[in-house]
Amino acid sequence: MKIVFDNNVLISAALLKNSIPFKAFENAVKHHVVLRSRKTFLELNTILFKSKFDRYFEDNNSRYAFIFSFINASESIDVRHHIDMCRDPKDNMYLELALSGKADCIVTGDSDLLVLHPFEKIPIITPKSFLDHSFNQ
Repeated sequence: MKIVFDNNVLISAALLKNSIPFKAFENAVKHHVVLRSRKTFLELNTILFKSKFDRYFEDNNSRYAFIFSFINASESIDVRHHIDMCRDPKDNMYLELALSGKADCIVTGDSDLLVLHPFEKIPIITPKSFLDHSFNQ
């Protein structure tokens, strides 16, 4: 399966080991293909290095370690779709990635995305739902 994670889930996974987002991401990396686009990756990188997250990381090396592990565990997709339907316009990039990468699901905790479930027959689910259902194998 091909999975798109929104950056809020990825940030939670990076900050909180043993959390549901971490377990969902870990499961996806082991059993599926995680998709990323240039736009989603740049946003992840920008957010992860915000000073408000300093207390969660020993130093910038641990942030870089997460970024490098994410790059190695994911597949880059050239986005060829333009979507303008999410009530939070910056979340359209996940829908675009999902369509362009032929994703099997989008994993998010964002209500602006969850309200669109399903999107073009692509389930939009929470990290807990991903772990609890058949998406995880």
